Amino acid sequence: MEIVLNTFGVSLNRDNEAFVISSKDGRQRIPVDDIKSIQISRGAQITSDAVMLAVEHEIDVMFMDRKGHPVGRIWSPRYGSISTIRKGQLNFTASHAALVWIKEVIMQKMENQQALMLLLQPRDTVHEREHKKNIGRIEDYRNKVSKLEGEVVSDVAPTLRGWEGQASRIYFSSIVKYLPEEFQFEQRSQHPAMDVANAFLNYGYGVLYGKIEGALIKAGIDPYIGILHRDEYNRPVLVYDIIELYRIWVDYVVFTLLAQNGITDECYSVREDGSFWLEPLGRRILIQSLNDYLDETISKGGVVRSRLTHLYLYVQNLAQKLKSYEK
Repeated sequence: MEIVLNTFGVSLNRDNEAFVISSKDGRQRIPVDDIKSIQISRGAQITSDAVMLAVEHEIDVMFMDRKGHPVGRIWSPRYGSISTIRKGQLNFTASHAALVWIKEVIMQKMENQQALMLLLQPRDTVHEREHKKNIGRIEDYRNKVSKLEGEVVSDVAPTLRGWEGQASRIYFSSIVKYLPEEFQFEQRSQHPAMDVANAFLNYGYGVLYGKIEGALIKAGIDPYIGILHRDEYNRPVLVYDIIELYRIWVDYVVFTLLAQNGITDECYSVREDGSFWLEPLGRRILIQSLNDYLDETISKGGVVRSRLTHLYLYVQNLAQKLKSYEK
């Protein structure tokens, strides 16, 4: 279970070995053993006693901005492992194995996009032909990535970014046509979102950023040492690499919410510059829907676990891989 504080005036305190959420509607006591993480948005409060309780039980505390991105976090001062993993991580980034790894990440992202596209039912014959053509175009880019040769990531990074971007544009241009007309958009807009759908996507990705960063820290991996995304100062760039494997989860949840017409005007607001921002109701609906989806159990590699647990297992396996590169 996650505690999400995104309503103005709500506060989190400690009562022995439990958290207490206080708001205008009353108080709720939650045992500490039930909590995996705590997310706090602007206008909410947390006491030092509650922070100490979270640290004692290695519960991640994240402070989120209006876009859903973590702007700060509090965690135990202990990394999830000894320093050999982070030493190996530095060696790994300069190896040929890093290029093989990031190619696999990008190819898996494209395969995930194709899988979601195959779930959608075309409106008519013309739309079906166009949809199948777009799936084939993404497959062409996937094959290009597979055959791309180089010694290290920097040899081919611009090409990889270009092909990844092209495939994503094809993907969104195709699946957006399955949304109700009022939610369709011409292109992705990130900072800021210029439509409702992109506002939900951006916030969902931000929540997922936080989960991946926390998983990396707990596994002893430095999230600031990236592979493909490596040139952004003071950014958790490895998170930007790994999230490519899991963006599809946010896409599925957001498109399902929008397609079901469950989003009302109270879920978002529009600023004078035309940008769209989620309001507390919209954030609450999205976070709950995403958490429910992540808690669903699926089979992967013969192992049945929740989606979120599979993410943690992937990061733990990556940590062991990086450790082997320590000299």
